[in-house]
Amino acid sequence: MNIQDLLTKEKAVSTNLLFKSGQATATIIQILKGEQLKEHITQVPAILICILGEAIFENEKGAKETLLSGDYVRIEPMIKHWVNSNANSQLILFK
Repeated sequence: MNIQDLLTKEKAVSTNLLFKSGQATATIIQILKGEQLKEHITQVPAILICILGEAIFENEKGAKETLLSGDYVRIEPMIKHWVNSNANSQLILFK
């Protein structure tokens, strides 16, 4: 299996559930170059890992992190955040 097979290449942002066990999930996210995963809030702590490309994570508290392959950021619950993509990017979100 390959992660590429789980994503829609025509959509600006596409997601697919990779794994679920109890309350824990892993979701693959693809954001095409110049696109944005719009502002949203998570109810639980999360970790976002970049596996390909270059993405910019930002939140309402002023945090701004550039994520390249292998980089990750911890996402606080109840804080608005969003992700912009400087290149076609693939990320995995663990909650």
